[in-house]
Amino acid sequence: MPDLSDGVRTEEALGSATDLWAAYREGAYVPSVRPWLGYMMLLEKAQGSLRPVRPKEPHFRVFAEFSLSSYARRYEILLTKLLRERLYDGAALLLSDAVTGPNGGFEEPCAELAFARFAESLLSRVAATIRTM
Repeated sequence: MPDLSDGVRTEEALGSATDLWAAYREGAYVPSVRPWLGYMMLLEKAQGSLRPVRPKEPHFRVFAEFSLSSYARRYEILLTKLLRERLYDGAALLLSDAVTGPNGGFEEPCAELAFARFAESLLSRVAATIRTM
């Protein structure tokens, strides 16, 4: 069963990026080029992560894109927003089930969050850094 606390994962992803960029801005990594920051999420492909979830709205209404979205879809939205806000340089969302996962099997629900794009971004940064050494 997947960890269904999507709010906690959201706080971790947002908080980690915010803290790192604040430290970089304040010179914590001097001398340093701008860090590359990536986020890869592996989610169990199971009924609990794929079925729609009705949000609890005791204090305010959630955005329509989250209403009746599965946890997998919510993580896709989160990672896409983190990339587009430029809090992360690369992000990947992988789904893997209990049968094929142990042998390396996984699915990518969103082309923008594919592992190849994540790896390409990281490898491009590594290559650029090596060229400047």
